[in-house]
Amino acid sequence: MKPIFLTLIFLAGSLQTHAGDWPQWRGSDRTDISPETGLLKTWPDGGPKRLWINKDAGLGYSGFSIVDGRLFTLGLIDGKSHLLSFNASTGKKIWSTDFGEHFENKWGNGPRGTPTVNDSNIYTLSAKGQLICAKVSDGAIVWKRELVKELGGKVPGWGYCESVLVDGNLVVCTPGGKKGLMAALNKKTGKTIWTSEAFPDGAQYSSIVPIEHNGVRQYVQLTQKALSGVRASDGKLLWRTPWTGRTAVIPTPIYHEGHVYISSGYGVGCKLVKLGGSKPQEVYVNKNMKNHHGGVIKYGDHLFGYSDGGGWLCQDFKSGEIVWNNKKALTKGAIACADGKFYLLEESTGTVALIDASAKGWQERGRFKLSPQTTQRKPSGKVWTHPVISNGRLYLRDQEILYCYDVRG
Repeated sequence: MKPIFLTLIFLAGSLQTHAGDWPQWRGSDRTDISPETGLLKTWPDGGPKRLWINKDAGLGYSGFSIVDGRLFTLGLIDGKSHLLSFNASTGKKIWSTDFGEHFENKWGNGPRGTPTVNDSNIYTLSAKGQLICAKVSDGAIVWKRELVKELGGKVPGWGYCESVLVDGNLVVCTPGGKKGLMAALNKKTGKTIWTSEAFPDGAQYSSIVPIEHNGVRQYVQLTQKALSGVRASDGKLLWRTPWTGRTAVIPTPIYHEGHVYISSGYGVGCKLVKLGGSKPQEVYVNKNMKNHHGGVIKYGDHLFGYSDGGGWLCQDFKSGEIVWNNKKALTKGAIACADGKFYLLEESTGTVALIDASAKGWQERGRFKLSPQTTQRKPSGKVWTHPVISNGRLYLRDQEILYCYDVRG
């Protein structure tokens, strides 16, 4: 097979790219750092102004992609997973497309992943493993694949949560199972280009990160057993390092200058490796950051996120040592970053806090609580959808309820 020339091309075709758009999970570069500036440095009492609320998004924990004035997400409506399009400025629903089987468990029903917008299409995955390409204009399905029936995958216990990657001409996903952990499909047709048959790990809940290392395009993914990198052109395993994940491995890996950082909850901890050859060198392995979910962000020379048992925490990227932590100001939740600030969402109460993105300690600049909140969330579920900041607006979700706030300076 000839190598495929791969470049990241986001949002050509019928959609016009704007600097503040958010085309996929954790943003255009999957770092969860918005490039926007000119945002509020402090919030007034009660938080920033709410612009709109919509209670028609269906059940689930899916996040947001926001491109050219449209917001895309997933939701469980009338027993089916739907891909949904909303006006990002008004909250008005534009269209809804039924595409996936019903998924439920005691933590909450419905889809989990975030749609990916590329060219004039959207690519997304249901919790049961239905992967589709649909048109941005009206939601019409262009092609559909089954991760379980066609690619040998196995649905993990909390459902497929991955936000699929679109890279050049490929859609890259993680079926897991005997045919290989990862698979790459032609983004226009859905035809299988390759599967990473060299290692048949089971899928977990992390999303793939694309990297360039030593001139080679690679895809990095994390499972309970290992952190691995495969060659983008053909899926060949390039390197692998062991990991002792327990129960559920969720946070997205972080790549920086030849190093990859990972973290997991359930008492596991974190790890930094330096790439080189088939067996990366371990820089450190410790339990300073035990990020269950909610994400870790590398900002400057430090890592930030919530660590089970340690609270909100700043960790030195190179050494792995704790710089500061705070257990009292806010409990467990998700993190996003924009204009030198962190937007934190407390999962148990729906409280949103704004703090400085600083290694000098917790410096809070405002907070508010989501209201109203859903009455449909299951008892074991919480407010788990990550915040997104796009084009001067903060977007949040509690199951079927979408919220939009003005955070422009």
